[in-house]
Amino acid sequence: MMDESADIKPVPTSEDVAAPSGTEPVAPVPKKKRARTSTKAIMAAIEQRLGHTFADISLLTTAFTHVSALKSSRGRCDSYQRLEFLGDHVLGLVVSDMLYRAFPKADEGELSKRLADLVRKETCIDVAKSLDLQEGVKLGAVGAGVGARLRRSVLGDICEAVIGAVYLDGGYAAASAFVERNWLERMRKPVRPLRDPKTVLQEWAQGKGLPTPVYREVERTGPHHDPRFRVAVELPGLESSEGIGGSKRAAEKAAASAMIAREGVK
Repeated sequence: MMDESADIKPVPTSEDVAAPSGTEPVAPVPKKKRARTSTKAIMAAIEQRLGHTFADISLLTTAFTHVSALKSSRGRCDSYQRLEFLGDHVLGLVVSDMLYRAFPKADEGELSKRLADLVRKETCIDVAKSLDLQEGVKLGAVGAGVGARLRRSVLGDICEAVIGAVYLDGGYAAASAFVERNWLERMRKPVRPLRDPKTVLQEWAQGKGLPTPVYREVERTGPHHDPRFRVAVELPGLESSEGIGGSKRAAEKAAASAMIAREGVK
């Protein structure tokens, strides 16, 4: 009787397959291992830019995790939201202390205006961009275009969450040092005017015994979805000034600024 097993050839394994002549077989690198290494490298680079080495690196990872990146079985508390809440208040305290020491003659009103400008979302986004924090943002399965827009929109939140993470990891001194490094120059040179030009002009007019400035729309141009307004501001005994903007309010501010500049109002 013929032995049928003699005709069955074993299936060659990867060890039996010879590499092409002149080359060495290359072992594949597991994709998950590459991803972990990449994330670790990104976090290490961010730590260096932040100027703080974390004893608990999970705090920094959480500070960059958007709720969309969490699995449905996990709660929202595993995203950056709790750290953002904490960081927002730590930022407010540190900046308030900076302002109190830097402007000893400023009253409560001026300090409040300066504080509002320094802790607003746009300022946090500016700081985040200067530190390239967008590199570490972890988002869920969203489209490429949506992901890019979302990554930019959450930068201010991420910045506040990072402050919260630094505070928990290194205490108030570490958080204060981080805020001072990144907010001191912005405090010294505000990007935006501290006072609305319309308010400035009205207070100046009242000080001169003049009535409240009157704003008059001169012209509206452009399509309905993207209009341009030209507005004039008038005060008795003074030549009117005009301003242009994408809204009536913006045009009024521009007109007030023009009159302030012309009249030398401080």
